[in-house]
Amino acid sequence: MKFSDIIGRESVKNRLRNMVDNDKIPHALLIEGEPGIGKLSLARALAQYIHCTNRHDGEPCGECPNCRQHQSFNHADMIFSFPVMKKQSGKTVTSDDYIEEWREFLNLNRYASFQRWQKILKNDNSQPSIYVSESANIIHRMSMASYSSSYKIVLMWLPEKMHEDCANKLLKIIEEPFPGSVFILVSDNPKAIISTILSRTQRIVIPKPTTAEIAGYLSQQFGIGYDDALAVAAPADGNVVTAEDALTFDDENKEFFTMFVDVMRKAYSRDLKGLKDLSETIVEYKREKIQRYLSYCSRMVRENFILNIVPSMTYLTNDERAFGSKFSPFINERNASQLVEELSLASSDIAGNCNAKIVLFDLMLKTTKLIRG
Repeated sequence: MKFSDIIGRESVKNRLRNMVDNDKIPHALLIEGEPGIGKLSLARALAQYIHCTNRHDGEPCGECPNCRQHQSFNHADMIFSFPVMKKQSGKTVTSDDYIEEWREFLNLNRYASFQRWQKILKNDNSQPSIYVSESANIIHRMSMASYSSSYKIVLMWLPEKMHEDCANKLLKIIEEPFPGSVFILVSDNPKAIISTILSRTQRIVIPKPTTAEIAGYLSQQFGIGYDDALAVAAPADGNVVTAEDALTFDDENKEFFTMFVDVMRKAYSRDLKGLKDLSETIVEYKREKIQRYLSYCSRMVRENFILNIVPSMTYLTNDERAFGSKFSPFINERNASQLVEELSLASSDIAGNCNAKIVLFDLMLKTTKLIRG
């Protein structure tokens, strides 16, 4: 991974380069910012730049043995740590147990998101975490001599997912690091990191890329016109993952679209039995997938509301737009914000382990009332 592979944020890239070039690498660095903006990729580029033996023009060379090992995710002095699931009840688990899935994730995603990682893990009812067993593994590996570099690097993605016991055990080597050790923490939510670790990091806040930068990336990456790319980038509000997802109408989005259409049609016709049946079908999605479905519904409500006002400012697939041409008049000033609010409340209730069947059927009854007035 090179810095040039990540769009924009040149001032941040220069700051990271200067740390390395001037031999002022902090022993604990926190790279923080909104989800979906490329923080993990920036951390990977920084780690490769640190290990590269032939840096030039502010980039890792991509050709030396260290760079080649980074590109295959096999560098002996590079330790990845990230949220995982317990494979069996009571069995200890570390990131190393999921290294093949992690390599697949990094290969597929230049711009990472927790939701995409959950899809790789293929368990929609899970809450991946960094367990206490991870701390012993990291401490053991960091205590060993470096192989091909003067620095051993731990790149921890989403340290806010650490169990408190894990964080407390790692605190000692963050306070009193082994010689040549570097911790690079990458966080979507630094407020959720325990304060004792947070206070010992040098923090760099990563700004969101601009709409124009995202549009340029989408145009190049997906081969679409700049105007179409701009229409997708604008509502993404700096989140590259959101913009990419809007362009890649995958099987899950097709499933969500079909369900959304079915729900809205039955809500309009006041088919309560049909809505009850649909709520029971959605319950089978399990918690995390239900939340993704509700997020998709919120986007559809917003897009259909905009479709009534400024059609050129929406980005919908052909199927979504065809449905929206007839459905969008029912999403207006009277109900749009309430629908989005009800969807958000339902998602929060699902996340809090409320009875999903009751929450979803209640949501459908409220949707019926709001759609029909």
